[in-house]
Amino acid sequence: MPVLPAEARILEILKTMNIPFERFEHPPVATVQEAEKYSDLHSGAHCKNLFLRDKPGRKHYLVVLRVETDVDLTKLARYFHSGRLSFASNERLFKYLGVLPGAVSPFGLVFDTNHEVITVLDKTILDAETAGFHPNVNTATLVVRVTDLLRFLDLNGSPYRVMDFSQEDFSEDPLY
Repeated sequence: MPVLPAEARILEILKTMNIPFERFEHPPVATVQEAEKYSDLHSGAHCKNLFLRDKPGRKHYLVVLRVETDVDLTKLARYFHSGRLSFASNERLFKYLGVLPGAVSPFGLVFDTNHEVITVLDKTILDAETAGFHPNVNTATLVVRVTDLLRFLDLNGSPYRVMDFSQEDFSEDPLY
């Protein structure tokens, strides 16, 4: 399968940042359920990525969780003191992350040149050695060390926070 331009850009950026990765090809997947059919490709954390916006549409969040982790958007909105959170439209997804539905990942943050998207990482991802993410296309998965994912976010200038989604109440400051 040929490397598409959106993916080629990410591969080039990762090489420039000296971030090693393993690349796994698979048929196109649009949902977490479809992607889990190929979960045996790598042993790292399998993640889902939710691109959210607040009700006024002024704040955008990329929430990165393990596939088995649930998130209560109402509690998350209260924690961020924002209007109701909902999934962003396809137009916003492309505007901020340069991707289409089914290909959302932290690597899309290279298109967020104004650093408007706040990334929220589930704390349990940090417990894994590696994690897999789409390289801005849904026909491949890149596996990187979790420490390199954090380095990618830092080098890209992307604001991020780590949050413990297992907490019942977000009223305590779960951000790192």
